[in-house]
Amino acid sequence: MKSVCFSPVRFLLLWIVLSLSCTRPVGSQSSSSREGLTGVTLRKEISQYGITWTFDQPAKTGQFITGDWWVVGPVRIVKITPEPGPARVDNSAIKINHWNDTSLKKDTFMRNGSMIVLKAGYTQGYDSRSGSFSPKDVINLPLDLSPNRSLISSISNTSLSVDHFSKDLMWDNEKQCQVVMKAAAVLTCLPAEPPADAFRPPYAGTDKPLFRTKDIRWDLLPRLQPAGEVPSWEAFERYFQRPWIDHILSWSQQELVPNENQPNYGREYARLVSIASLMVMLDVPKERKEKLTIELIQRGIDLYGLAMVGGYWNEGGGHSSGRKWPILFASIMLDNPTLAQLPETALFHEDTQTYYGKGWFGQTALWQMITHHGRRDPYEEKHPDQWEKWDKTSESYRTCCNASAWTGTALAARYLKAIRLWNHDAHFDYIERWMREDDPYASARGNYPRPKAETTTYDPFVTAMWRAHRSQAPGQEGAGNPRKFVWQGNKGVWVSNPK
Repeated sequence: MKSVCFSPVRFLLLWIVLSLSCTRPVGSQSSSSREGLTGVTLRKEISQYGITWTFDQPAKTGQFITGDWWVVGPVRIVKITPEPGPARVDNSAIKINHWNDTSLKKDTFMRNGSMIVLKAGYTQGYDSRSGSFSPKDVINLPLDLSPNRSLISSISNTSLSVDHFSKDLMWDNEKQCQVVMKAAAVLTCLPAEPPADAFRPPYAGTDKPLFRTKDIRWDLLPRLQPAGEVPSWEAFERYFQRPWIDHILSWSQQELVPNENQPNYGREYARLVSIASLMVMLDVPKERKEKLTIELIQRGIDLYGLAMVGGYWNEGGGHSSGRKWPILFASIMLDNPTLAQLPETALFHEDTQTYYGKGWFGQTALWQMITHHGRRDPYEEKHPDQWEKWDKTSESYRTCCNASAWTGTALAARYLKAIRLWNHDAHFDYIERWMREDDPYASARGNYPRPKAETTTYDPFVTAMWRAHRSQAPGQEGAGNPRKFVWQGNKGVWVSNPK
């Protein structure tokens, strides 16, 4: 048999080949969390969700634990596919909503746009059909992408209407929606290779903290027995797989955000978060809940980053729900109090819309609509005989779009002993009022019976879990910091609100 002799040069070449082909270090990742990830290597182009970024020369690249891509920079991006730019024609069949308005317009100036989001705000550079479009936000190529910057690139829908992201949870008349974006992906530029088990840092701002799966406190998750029919794990892993683009602080987001990435309305945003939060608390093997837990933590990391650059969520009757709990969940699960230390500017729908007062039939945990086509006033302290047009509208939003979507996260927060961390007791007391099956106020209601929507949610799994597990939830003290959000002139402020 012929012998084989390796020279030092051949040894060196073999070592280089093996180094470039090997996968990322395992670290603390399990096989399920690493599924689909590729190795760290030099690449001239990378692709995700139908979007391709091309560099002028090979750059060191890899994927975070969530599958999102990183690149060590600075790098020059010379091409993005699909190509950003004008559309030849506009095939959008824009519909006017029941309020006789829309945030969309016929326009061909920009499709498939990209952005670097440094601040949460009211404008975007993805698609010019949205009234929130600003040419100043458009990324032009070639782009020199600096470290500690995240590039969000998009694919535009060519026609409207399109399938709702969570159409399987929607009613027949809401299975379609008109959003101009189809998909989006995030490319994060870092100064050095991140740890193998790192989450993607927030896509907004220039602060790119690296949180790691090795720090997840799996022992904190309760092991609740399933109640009702548990939703599909695969379906919910897909719901949270891609980044949810959430930096537009306006209702126009409802007709903008990518329908293959995320829900476009706060009610469904909160519904998905509620259901997922309870699913990861079920008594199932860690391997079953691991991916969804990681995705839910990633959602919290992104929202934390947005809150730190001016993000707030109190827009409209039902637009902004579901943003607070993912941040607190990430803080708890990563054992990182910094994530829950948010600026005063970070307002949340569940807090601004709940407060303590003297309701018309004796209720004390009340609901209010803060803004909708202008600033709105509290109404639950007035008898329905005195309700004006917008008071009646507020009541319609109370019963259609809020507590029914908040209930799951309220239960999850109780089981993670997070009421004090949440720091707004009226929210939890209002959910108790909403879900209470008996009605101690029946006689006081007179000719205005309890709305049928109360005592339940849109999601049978959430309702079943509440009824099965609310009574066994750990007892805990409230935050003891009651506040009410009020308008003073053109500014919203918090005032003392004794229980």
